[in-house]
Amino acid sequence: MTESSFIKVFLPLGESVYRVAFHILENEEKAKDTVQEVFLRLWKNRDSLDGILNPKAYVLMMTRNLCLDSLRDRKTVPLESGSALDKEPFPSAEEVFTGKERLEGILAAVKSLPEKQRQVLTLRTIEGLSYEEISKRTGMSGLTSRVLLSRARNTLRKFRK
Repeated sequence: MTESSFIKVFLPLGESVYRVAFHILENEEKAKDTVQEVFLRLWKNRDSLDGILNPKAYVLMMTRNLCLDSLRDRKTVPLESGSALDKEPFPSAEEVFTGKERLEGILAAVKSLPEKQRQVLTLRTIEGLSYEEISKRTGMSGLTSRVLLSRARNTLRKFRK
């Protein structure tokens, strides 16, 4: 893959990579580091990138995997630190159960949203589209998509409380 085609195909995905990384890691600096690592790996392997049919899916899966690796690495306990040995490196069964319940609840709340609200929420939050891009894709006005997104977020906030 040439430098110009790399820039044209992969660099526009930077914002999506950051959003996914930040969503998983919940840390701005670590998300930025992950973006750099993704693009570094892509650049190093640029000769094998021509055969990729869906670059966005490929890059986002790579981002997800790097983030999960990073989270796993965080849970290791350094032997040099005596205080770290006292800490539980893995969540307790209760924490896992609570986390699963919360995730299932969030997914159920998203699924219960009206179709248009769910569509706008997905396009804006997951895909990172602007309101103008959402309008083009859905045929709704920018104001309508903003209102639907606001309603969807309010519904999800009520669930969180």
